[in-house]
Amino acid sequence: MARVFVASILMCAFSNASFQTTLADEADTQLDARFLLEQAEEQAFKEAAVLASPSIVRIDTVGGLDIVGRTLTSKAPTTGLIVSEDGFIVSSAFNFLSRPASVLITLPDGRRFPATTVATDRLRMITLLKIEVNGLKVPKVAPKIGIKVGQWSIALGRTYDSALPSISVGIVSAVDRIWGKAIQTDAKISPVNYGGPLVDTEGRVMGILVPLSPQGNTESAGVEWYDSGIGFAISLEDVYAVLDRLKPGKDLRPGLSGVAIKSADLYAVQPVIDRVRYDSPAYKAGFKAGDVIETVNGQPIKRLVQLFDQLKSRLEGDTLEMTVSRGDEKLTERLTLVGELLPYEIAFLGVLPHRKTDSAETEPGIGVRFVYSDSPAASAGIKIGDRLLKLNGEAIGSVENLRDQLSRLRPEANIKLEIIRGGQTSTINATLGFVPQSVPGQIPAAVAANTKKVEEPKTGRFTGKVDGYEDEYWAFVPESYAPTQSYGLLVWLHPTNTTMEATLYREWKTICEQRGIILLAPKTSTRTGWTPNHSEYIQDVVSDFKKKYNIDNSRTAVHGLATGGEFAAKVAFRFPELFRGIALASVALKNPPPEHSPEFQVQFHLIYGERDPAGPFVQKTAAGLSRLKFPVTLRKIEGHRAGYPSADAVEEMARWLDALDRL
Repeated sequence: MARVFVASILMCAFSNASFQTTLADEADTQLDARFLLEQAEEQAFKEAAVLASPSIVRIDTVGGLDIVGRTLTSKAPTTGLIVSEDGFIVSSAFNFLSRPASVLITLPDGRRFPATTVATDRLRMITLLKIEVNGLKVPKVAPKIGIKVGQWSIALGRTYDSALPSISVGIVSAVDRIWGKAIQTDAKISPVNYGGPLVDTEGRVMGILVPLSPQGNTESAGVEWYDSGIGFAISLEDVYAVLDRLKPGKDLRPGLSGVAIKSADLYAVQPVIDRVRYDSPAYKAGFKAGDVIETVNGQPIKRLVQLFDQLKSRLEGDTLEMTVSRGDEKLTERLTLVGELLPYEIAFLGVLPHRKTDSAETEPGIGVRFVYSDSPAASAGIKIGDRLLKLNGEAIGSVENLRDQLSRLRPEANIKLEIIRGGQTSTINATLGFVPQSVPGQIPAAVAANTKKVEEPKTGRFTGKVDGYEDEYWAFVPESYAPTQSYGLLVWLHPTNTTMEATLYREWKTICEQRGIILLAPKTSTRTGWTPNHSEYIQDVVSDFKKKYNIDNSRTAVHGLATGGEFAAKVAFRFPELFRGIALASVALKNPPPEHSPEFQVQFHLIYGERDPAGPFVQKTAAGLSRLKFPVTLRKIEGHRAGYPSADAVEEMARWLDALDRL
């Protein structure tokens, strides 16, 4: 028995040893196979880079701006791709954000040529360049239809003195991204590689690497995602489709239809037209507010995201067929998209409305507390004390409701107003006009006395901070502040190196008490003055005050002098929902404002001294704003140089602010 037992143990041990040997052999085989696979993949990536390399160029820019908007521009070399034998090259528009004085191209063989910038596709943010040379190597194109999620993607760039381009490897993580415009890859993409190709393992170019974002369409939109594993490339097939349109030298702009949609929720409901811009493609097609969009080019539209996929991937000049339903009727029309819509222009009636505490809220319509002389309202016979009940048969439920109704009309439109005066109802006709370019000499204050002592929130002059920020603000809230009454808000942004607190307090204290204005003055402790990072600080300070005080959004303005004015405009342009007015002293705009829109109407008040060096530029700014159909008032102070406005100019600015809720 003992021998049998020992023999059994030996046989088991031998069997186990054989099993372990077999496992080890299998593991070695797997390691060898994996090693060979990795070697094969590495070789494929290198060969793909070699195949694409003759078409990849290095781009150097000379001169230009250091900062554009909030983006620090790069002076490092970038990348481009040859797209024709006779010297046409494409790259990312981001590479030319600085508006360089000259562009130099280095070919793979080391030859260098000056390049001219031909044109930019502003939908896909691709720029076409030209150098005077022939016989260049054009890459092979990967068919767009064959690009699949999960396949290898190799991002290439030529920014160093190396025979082969730099390589970053990933996979295609999505297609038809950014409203159908882009291929998405998880390969890490740095700004120096923007403009380079994204290739497959055969060396064929799938697309051109560019920064993109669903929320923006500027040269720098999406650049903050670099090296994040979210990179985008414009299909080279799509680039070739517009190449002949770029060669004549005219930029291609995104196509616009002229419709605004009621709901901003991308996935909630079928898109319903809220408004149609005057003289737009949709206007010419006969579409109206309330129409439901059913199809675009035969594709059913059940969600807003489907509409955006159809519209946001098209250029001006492209045509599409759109079907809308209007009740039981269906209307199908062809639209030719445009690159620019007529600027929006505010239609002016010529009244200031009663504010909530000026009359009983139970009365119908809205009351009139002031009528502009020589206005449509005055010509139609509207008087102070009248109540406006209906506009073109639609009930006027509130000031906001009437403002929305007027925003859908144009100057010189004929309207019917139903009013009540002394208990008698009547209907009058009026022709809407244009917002005046001057401030009335007299506007009655609409401030009710506060007979109840208010402990909170603070009143008078005080300083404070907002949670999360080190910078302070100072403010003045009228001592007579009444929470039941709405107040105007003036946000003052000081110039570099001085807060001018004493001056502002002296000039505005009495006016704020008389006209119900809260003065809010954020401060920056940095010696260099305001920086782009302060924009969110301003937004949060204003939002904090709007939570604490009864502030009328329609009478909220930002005000600044010199460098403070420059930053005030930037903040207002970045957060158009915060401000209805921009008051600038001794400063001209360096950048144009965003498009004037019915949703975010903004008005300008510009002041300069007769002997102010900035005066001619302020006048040019006013003329430019007028061409864009923004309401703008221009005030020249006789005998005045640069500096804070005189007392009479400040009083006029206060009347302008007090009348920002005009209709």
